[in-house]
Amino acid sequence: MSAMSSAGVTVTAAGEDRYTVRVSGRTEHRVTARPEVLRRVAAAGEPPEQTLRRAFDFLLEREPAESILRSFALEDIARYFPEFWEEMAPR
Repeated sequence: MSAMSSAGVTVTAAGEDRYTVRVSGRTEHRVTARPEVLRRVAAAGEPPEQTLRRAFDFLLEREPAESILRSFALEDIARYFPEFWEEMAPR
């Protein structure tokens, strides 16, 4: 299992396409990130954990950690924030 931490967001692989994300030790989230979704939003060579950290940075700019769903698929973010795909697109 790998973990990546930045700005209080820790991402740990938790099985096939599944990750556990902890925010500042206050909240824990289970995120499913299918390979095809990761390819859509990951920068070249970016590990999934880093992509998920960026996704949580995106969410935390818009809502407090306590408001983020406890379990969701990465693509679900776009249902609540349509700008997700554009903001997360590799540059």
